[in-house]
Amino acid sequence: MDSILTLNLDTVRLTDEQFYNICQNNHELKFERTALGELIIMSPVGGESGNREADLIIDLGIWNRQTGLGYTFSSSTIFKLPNGADRSPDAAWIQRQRWESLTPEQRRKFPPIAPDFVIELRSATDSIEMLRAKMQEYLDAGVLLGWLINPQQQQVEIHRPEKVVEVRNLPAELSGETLLPGFRLSLSQY
Repeated sequence: MDSILTLNLDTVRLTDEQFYNICQNNHELKFERTALGELIIMSPVGGESGNREADLIIDLGIWNRQTGLGYTFSSSTIFKLPNGADRSPDAAWIQRQRWESLTPEQRRKFPPIAPDFVIELRSATDSIEMLRAKMQEYLDAGVLLGWLINPQQQQVEIHRPEKVVEVRNLPAELSGETLLPGFRLSLSQY
């Protein structure tokens, strides 16, 4: 079972380079940093969550290879959001021209860009309130579409900028809408 530890480091004030080095020197852990400077430490996920996450990335990646419209990212990728937070969604996608506008150095480290599309998969120990706040943070940063999959409550939340969150019961089939044309995800195994 995975767990989360949040450390308030407001008096330490890690630089971006220090945060990057912590992540690089501790591959067995997953880190995020909030806009307030709190360091979030997450243990690896269990088998069931890891399998579900892999399936999401595979489906998104296959669609992207077929269309060539952008780039797909796993939960190991940390994005530097405009509010200063460093976040890693379970799956993410960025339009080709936006990604290619970054310098090689920006692409190599933690890219200073908000994805266009994100997926968060709630694990057994994740707080739904924390994940909803994270989805709002993504939208505030410029994310255009986000899916919060909540197997515990057999629901998926569809987040879009300046719109009421749409909630669907599982099983469900989701559409990438106009952002990811032709992308469909069947959530029948959740």
